[in-house]
Amino acid sequence: MTEQATEQPAVDLRAYGSAFHADPYPVYAELRERGPVHRVITPEGDTGWLVVGHDEVRAALAAPTLSKDWTKSADDWVPDDEQGELVRHMLNSDAPRHTRLRRLVAKEFTPRRIEALRPRVQQLTDELLDAMAASPSGGHADLVEALAFPLPIAVICELLGVPFMDREPFREWSNTLITPHGDAEREQAAVTAMAGYLSQMVEHKRRAPGDDLMSALIRTTDEDGDRLSPQELTSMAFLLLVAGHETTVNLITNGVLGLLTHPEQLAALRADVTLVDNAVEEMLRWDGPVEGATARFTTQPYEVGGTEIPGGGELVILSLAAADRDPNRYPDPNRFDIRRQAGGHVAFGHGIHFCLGAPLARMEGQIAIRSLLNRFPDLALDTAPSTPDWRPGLLIRGVRRLAVRWTPQG
Repeated sequence: MTEQATEQPAVDLRAYGSAFHADPYPVYAELRERGPVHRVITPEGDTGWLVVGHDEVRAALAAPTLSKDWTKSADDWVPDDEQGELVRHMLNSDAPRHTRLRRLVAKEFTPRRIEALRPRVQQLTDELLDAMAASPSGGHADLVEALAFPLPIAVICELLGVPFMDREPFREWSNTLITPHGDAEREQAAVTAMAGYLSQMVEHKRRAPGDDLMSALIRTTDEDGDRLSPQELTSMAFLLLVAGHETTVNLITNGVLGLLTHPEQLAALRADVTLVDNAVEEMLRWDGPVEGATARFTTQPYEVGGTEIPGGGELVILSLAAADRDPNRYPDPNRFDIRRQAGGHVAFGHGIHFCLGAPLARMEGQIAIRSLLNRFPDLALDTAPSTPDWRPGLLIRGVRRLAVRWTPQG
């Protein structure tokens, strides 16, 4: 029998406080035991529906009746011109617009182009580790600043052809727009700066194209002559730059934190470095970089586990983190095990919106973690495991900094 949405009281996630940001998994487990979907008030104060079961999240990720288009929201949220320029990308689009945009991007963002980056990713990693080892801090570093951020931002900027000196302001804009902070003026300033910068970048590359991905996207046309408009190029650049570094920053950081807080798993990986690919999959499952998929909205009633979510633009949040700790999918799900068969996790999503950059993120994570452990054999946390400063919100799962230490050589 289907339970009507109005019969469910809302679970106020704000009541859990900062403990929820540091470790949301007990809350997700508690909710999952009561059912796969719950009406909630998010940490930002929005009311929506949180899906926490693995099978239910996977099905909803591919459900065509759950729209990614913000104009379908019951709240009638309409971005201003500058913000609309940035957010009208393929991740916030439904078919057939999404199909068209993804097809045009996939023509250039190919597995061959990504694999060709492997030597450069290794070179950048080695250079960052050299700098980390030579730091005057004497065997101490913030792993986010030393490796986890600079590696993926360098890779995605080189891929798209963004100048080196522009990367630091871009990081500030990106963090402002995707991490809740409650400062509307600061957010608008970031929107204005980023929209202006990306529009100028697209126009510059149109006049003076190079061999980078952005230039290729400007040139590419489909069989019927279709091509990306200036607005579509700007929003695509925003999506690729933000998603292209944020996921990998937190994959590396969360993964290393997992290893350093599980010495038996760290020892197993050191003893057999061929486990690194499988270890990265377990890192993605156990504490992945995206806690919840970006917003979806009901276009008609949608049933989850006997509960009917009304149509008409209800907000639906799919918890990737909760899904990947579901005991019905993974036995003993809270155990971090680099030998586990973690296939089927939804850390990169599922369905038509599956992360286009997943192969690049995996490559960077594998190279970074393998190289880091090889370079620093006694790498350890330089802080208590309970002290990392976790970023708030239901979207990104990661810490702002991660203090590590090692014994300097020579």
